[in-house]
Amino acid sequence: MQARKRVTLRSIRDADGSRHLDAHVTAEGDVVVEGQDLGPGVERAFGPGLTEYEWTHTVRAADVPLLVEALGGAPGDDVLALMRRVCSGDGVVRLAALLAPDGPVPAEFWSRVGD
Repeated sequence: MQARKRVTLRSIRDADGSRHLDAHVTAEGDVVVEGQDLGPGVERAFGPGLTEYEWTHTVRAADVPLLVEALGGAPGDDVLALMRRVCSGDGVVRLAALLAPDGPVPAEFWSRVGD
C-alpha cells in the first residue's frame, strides 16, 4: 500500500497549547485540510472545559483546479507543494479565507469542539 502524501502547514506549541494543520490528497483526488488545536487557547475561544477543536475542509477533486488557481498556481501544479509554499505558517490565514463559506473555492466543512 502506497503512503498518502501529506504536508504540514502549521505545527506550533506555546503557552496557548498546540495548533496543527495538515493537508493531503485522497485516492479520489480530493484535497483534505485537517486541523487540531488543543489547550488554553481553545478554552478561551469556546468556553470553560472545552480544550480541543478539530476541523476539516474538503475540496472535491473537481474543484482542486480552482484551489490551485486561487493560490497563484498553474494547471498541472502539485497542489500540496503549492499549499506548502503559499499556506505554511502565517499563510494559513489566506487558506482559511479561500475555503470559507463565502470564499472562492468550494469546500465542505466539518468541526468538533470538546475536551
